[in-house]
Amino acid sequence: MRRTGMAFQRTRMAADRTLMAVIRTSLSLIGFGFTIYQFFNKLKEAGVLRGPAASERNFGSSLVLLGIVMLILGIIYHVRFMLELRKQRGQMKSEGLIYAETNFPPSLVLIVAVILLLLGVFTALSMIMHAGPYG
Repeated sequence: MRRTGMAFQRTRMAADRTLMAVIRTSLSLIGFGFTIYQFFNKLKEAGVLRGPAASERNFGSSLVLLGIVMLILGIIYHVRFMLELRKQRGQMKSEGLIYAETNFPPSLVLIVAVILLLLGVFTALSMIMHAGPYG
């Protein structure tokens, strides 16, 4: 019983590590996209680039949006997986197969992912609407 209960904890931690990998990749896409967008914006403002630099800025915006979409999908996957894991754990507890004395703590990784998602959406809106600190 104890080993099965610990297996649930290991599975929960593995799901958190998977979400951390999604966060790292999303953060890289958002950061790289923002950097490309700002780089070409500054070149345009300095007069180095002549003509429209919209395609480069659109590429940067696209990377930011891709990072946001990836993060949304990762959060959805994580939440669905954790709900199913809790359901299975509850069933095994009711059948007496595990003790399940401790609750699953709230996922700090999920909280960080949601905060990053909000920051990414704010950044994307600022870039696309050309308003705010990043526009």
